[in-house]
Amino acid sequence: MEIGIENITDLPAASVAFIEAIGEKKIIAINAEMGTGKTTFILTLLSAMGVEDASGSPTYSLVNKYESPMFGTIYHFDLYRLKDLNEAFDIGMEEMLYEDAYCFIEWPDIAKEILPDETIWVEMRTNQDQSRTLTLEV
Repeated sequence: MEIGIENITDLPAASVAFIEAIGEKKIIAINAEMGTGKTTFILTLLSAMGVEDASGSPTYSLVNKYESPMFGTIYHFDLYRLKDLNEAFDIGMEEMLYEDAYCFIEWPDIAKEILPDETIWVEMRTNQDQSRTLTLEV
């Protein structure tokens, strides 16, 4: 499935379409090049999910935890700075993945072997006209 984002004003509608597309699945791995807009998209998703205090990327903390009145606990991981899988274990990522919470994961490849089979993989790309396309494997 593909979701197009022509410009930043399309993000709220794209977020709603994304939430509908993932259904009951809760582990979302998002791959994209640096600067594509992963964090901006996830922050818009959090807003659409009712999170009022969403902050920027957890680049240095590696994970931010949020509570949504509609969706419960949501984790936002940014694994860019991890050197190996052991560091994912050190932050307790495996436990968070299996606690029935939503998990949005930027730079997920380093933790691929501990992600559940039902993980939804998303590719986000910047097109020549600077629009974005999300491709979901649902």
